[in-house]
Amino acid sequence: MQEQPPHQTALSLSLGLFLMALPNLGVSVLLLGAIGYRYERINRLALLAAVMVLNPLAKGTVYLVSFGIGSTVLGPIPGVSASDVSLSAGADVLTRLLVGNLLFAAGLAVVGYGMALYGVHAARERRG
Repeated sequence: MQEQPPHQTALSLSLGLFLMALPNLGVSVLLLGAIGYRYERINRLALLAAVMVLNPLAKGTVYLVSFGIGSTVLGPIPGVSASDVSLSAGADVLTRLLVGNLLFAAGLAVVGYGMALYGVHAARERRG
C-alpha cells in the first residue's frame, strides 16, 4: 500500500467524522466500510479512527451538544425545559437535534481535517 498524500488522509478522517456524527443508528459504520472497500483513494485507517473517536459511548454527548446548538440557532422550545427533552416532545426537539447535529458534524469535520493534516505533516517531518 502506497503512502497517501496528507490532504487525502485528512479528508478521509474528516468524511468519517462527519458521517459518524450524524444520527443514523450505526448505519454510518456500514457506509464507511463500503466507502473504504470501494475507493482506493480513501485512507481506511483514518476512517477507522473516526469510528473509534465517535463510538457509541460518545454519541450521547454528541446528541446533547447537537440539541444545544440547534436550540441556540432556532431558539428554545416554548414550554419545554431541558429536563423535559425527549423524543416524545415532538417535532420541535427533532428539528433542533437535526439542525444542531448537521452543524456539529460539519464543524467536527473541519476541525478534524485541520488536526489530521497537521498531524500527518508533523509525523512525516519527524520521520525525515
